[in-house]
Amino acid sequence: MQPFRLRPAIVAGLLSLLFLSAFVVAAPVPPAPATAAAAPEIVLTLDPAQSKVHFIVDSTLHTVHGTFALKSGVVHFDPETGKATGEIVVYAPSGESGSSSRDKRMHKEILETARFPEVRFRPMQVEGKVGTSGASDVKLSGVFSIHGADHELVAQIHAEFAGDHWKGTGKFSVPYVQWGIKDPSNFLLKVKPVVDVELEMAGEVQVPR
Repeated sequence: MQPFRLRPAIVAGLLSLLFLSAFVVAAPVPPAPATAAAAPEIVLTLDPAQSKVHFIVDSTLHTVHGTFALKSGVVHFDPETGKATGEIVVYAPSGESGSSSRDKRMHKEILETARFPEVRFRPMQVEGKVGTSGASDVKLSGVFSIHGADHELVAQIHAEFAGDHWKGTGKFSVPYVQWGIKDPSNFLLKVKPVVDVELEMAGEVQVPR
């Protein structure tokens, strides 16, 4: 019987395969691609001691002016994309208009503040350019939660930055009757179904460096 011998071509192929295998095993693993760094954001905090909600509602007899107290507030937003997060919370039982009887009805029958003690605004998008110093005027859209329901809302914001502090105002209208809140009108008194609101704000600011 003839001894088994590998042909030279087969031997050369096996040697080449072994060489390639050794090269692949020894080759360094390429590093994973670096993830993109998160965009720096501007953070605004609202100081309840320096902030307040003012409201105005017209009627056939007089114009009612009142206030609510701010409970807490913080807004984060990306100055490049305008994407915003955070929450502004108003303490509904703090509302007063200068008339104890009117306020009692407002809390018990209109806003039902015992059941719904907080009014919330969750910002989602800033429209316009915000400078890190001086004054800026932009639109801020988000979700406004009142009387147990959520509604889309857009506020006109004026903000002034000075170092690590800021102050500003937010103006918007609340069509409360359209949103399902009781109309306080009667056969003698007709109340406008929209309340004009101005949020007076102040607090600290963190800006990208």
